[in-house]
Amino acid sequence: MSDNKLAIDRPTLESLLLKRFFYAPSFGIYGGVAGLYDFGPTGTALQQNLISMWRQHFVIEEDMLEVDCSIMTPAEVLKTSGHVEKFADWMCKDTKNGEIFRADHLVEAVLEARLEGDALARKAAGEQVAEAAKPADDKKAKKNKKKGGPVVATKLDDAVAEELRSILAQIDNYDGQGLGELIKRFDIRNPTTGNEVTAPVEFNLMFESSIGPTGQLKGYLRPETAQGQFLNFSRLLEFNNQKMPFASAMVGRSFRNEISPRSGLLRVREFTMAEIEHFVDPQDKIHPRFDEVKDIKVRLLPGTVQLEGKTEPITITIGEAVAQGIIDNKTLGYFVGRIYLFLMAIGINHDLLRFRQHLQNEMAHYACDCWDAEIKTSYGWIECVGCADRSAYDLTVHANKTKEKMCVRETLPEPLVYDKLVCETNKKVFGPTLKKAAKPVQTYLETLPEAELAKINEQLLADGLAKITLSGTIADGEHAITKDMVEISKKTFTEHVREYTPNVIEPSFGIGRILYSLIEHSFSVRADDEQRAVLSFKPAVAPFKCLILPLSNHASFEKPLRDIARRLRSNGVPARVDDAASASIGRRYARNDELGTPFAITVDFQTAQDQTIIVLVKDLVSGDTTWDDVLGKYELVDTAAGADEE
Repeated sequence: MSDNKLAIDRPTLESLLLKRFFYAPSFGIYGGVAGLYDFGPTGTALQQNLISMWRQHFVIEEDMLEVDCSIMTPAEVLKTSGHVEKFADWMCKDTKNGEIFRADHLVEAVLEARLEGDALARKAAGEQVAEAAKPADDKKAKKNKKKGGPVVATKLDDAVAEELRSILAQIDNYDGQGLGELIKRFDIRNPTTGNEVTAPVEFNLMFESSIGPTGQLKGYLRPETAQGQFLNFSRLLEFNNQKMPFASAMVGRSFRNEISPRSGLLRVREFTMAEIEHFVDPQDKIHPRFDEVKDIKVRLLPGTVQLEGKTEPITITIGEAVAQGIIDNKTLGYFVGRIYLFLMAIGINHDLLRFRQHLQNEMAHYACDCWDAEIKTSYGWIECVGCADRSAYDLTVHANKTKEKMCVRETLPEPLVYDKLVCETNKKVFGPTLKKAAKPVQTYLETLPEAELAKINEQLLADGLAKITLSGTIADGEHAITKDMVEISKKTFTEHVREYTPNVIEPSFGIGRILYSLIEHSFSVRADDEQRAVLSFKPAVAPFKCLILPLSNHASFEKPLRDIARRLRSNGVPARVDDAASASIGRRYARNDELGTPFAITVDFQTAQDQTIIVLVKDLVSGDTTWDDVLGKYELVDTAAGADEE
C-alpha cells in the first residue's frame, strides 16, 4: 500500500481472513444470516487489543467513569429519546423480484459506476483524466466488482459528469424525497436485474422485542450504548462529587436491523461500540487540555466545502479550526484531536483518514455539530467514529418525561439578581374554572419562555382573555384564560445557586469498522510472491505478539519451547508455538505473517544446550524499546551468509 492509495486484492484478503479465522458468517452450516458474524481466535484477540488500547487512551488517561448498562431497553425510553420516531433509513425495492436496497447506497453506487464508465471512455479516447476520476482498471480492481453494476465505457457530457460529482459530494444531505427525485431523474435501477425500484420509504432500524411473559412491556435491543449513560447521569454526578465537567464511557454490543447488510464488518446488524459522554457546562465548553491537541494537523471536510460539490479536505490545525468556527467549540475540537491520536496509535494510515462534518439534513435530531472520522478502504470512505455535540437534548427530554431532575447545581461566587416575568394563579378562580385541566394548564404557563408569556399577558390586558392549546397531556385542546384567573408580572429574583442542564460531547466508535479498516491498512503481499500475504500490525494491537518455533523437530527442543512460551505469557505477551512437523520453517514464518505476528523466536541447538536466549519481546511489544535499539545493541547474525561461506 502506498501512502495515499489502497491497492487491495479484496478476494485474496477475504480468503485470508476466513482461512485464518479472523471472523466468519454466523450460523454458517445453517446457511448463515446476513449481517451477523462470529470472531475467531485471531479476530477476537485483535478486537480485544483495540478495546484495551481504547480504554487506556480514553477511560484511563482521561479519568472517565466507566459503566456497563442493559442491552434490553423499554420502548418508552427510546420513544422519549426520539429513536422510535426518527431512527430510520430510506429503503426501496426492486419492483419485480422484491430485492431490497438502502436508497442512498443504491444511488451512490450507480452514479459512481457511471462516472467510472465516463473516465474509461475518456481514457480510451486519449483525453486527460483527473487523478480522482481515473478508472480502476488494473487486474486487482477488476475483481472488486462495483455494487453499481458493470462499469460500461460511456462518455457523459461534461456538465452531467460535474453534476454527478456534486451530487455524490452531498449524498448524505438528501432525504427520502430528494433520493426519490434522483432515482427518477437519472433512471436508477437495480444494477443486477435492470428492473425499476420503488420510491424510498422509511424503515426503522431497531430490533423490537418484549419484556416479561405477558409481552405487554414492549422493548427494543438498544441501537446505541448512550441512553443507559444518560439515564444514570445523576448517579454519575454524585459519584464524581458533583464536579463538572466529567465523562462516562462504555463498551458494549448494539443492534441495528440494517436494510441490506453488505461489505463484511462495515455494515452489520450486531456490533461492538465504544462510546463516551462528556458532560460540559453549556456556557463554558473550554477543555482544560485543549492546548495538548491544538497544534495537531488534521484533514477536515467541512459542510461548506461539501455544499460546493467538492470532496477535497483542507489540512488545518485543530486550534485554527476552532478559532475560525469550523469546529464549534474547544471540547469538540479536543476530542477530534484525541480520536486522531488514537487512530494513529493503532496503525491507521494518516493519508487515508479525514474528518467530515455532517450536513444539515443528515445531522442527528439531537446534534448541533458533528464530525465523522472517515477511513479510506477498498469500499471507499467509511464512517468509523462520530464526534457529536448533542447539546442538552437527551438529559432534557428524559427529565421532562420522568419529572426527575437531571441538572447540575453550582454555588455562585456572588449572588445573581435579575427580573423575570412570571405567572401566578388565583386559586379561588383558576381551579374551579378549569377543573381537571387546571394542573396541566398551570404547568404549561409556568414553563413557557418569557417571550411567549409576555404575548399572553398582552392579550389579557387588551381583551381580558387569552387562549392556549395543550398537546401531549390529559387535557389536550384549547383552553381560555381570563384576566381574573392569573396575574403575570415582573418579579425580582436573587439566586445563590446556579442550576443548569449540561451539554454532551459524544465520541462514538464503531469497533468492527475500525478493525476492518486497520486490517486493510496493514495488508500487503510480498513483492516477489503475490501468493504470500502479510499483515503488518503494530505490536500493541497484533493478535499474537510472538511466534516460537524450533529449528528442527529434534526432541531436545521441546522443553525450551515450553519454557520460552511460559515466560512470555507470564509477562503478558501472547505467544504462539508452531512446531508442526509437516511444515518447513519457511512455511511456518509465512503463515504467521498472515496472522500479523510481529516477532519470532527460533529455538536452535545452542538454546537447547545452555538455555541462552534474550527475551526482548516484552519491551518491544510495550514500546519501551524499538527494533533499531535492538540492532544497535546486539550483533546481527546473518545465517544465510554463513551458509554461503561454508
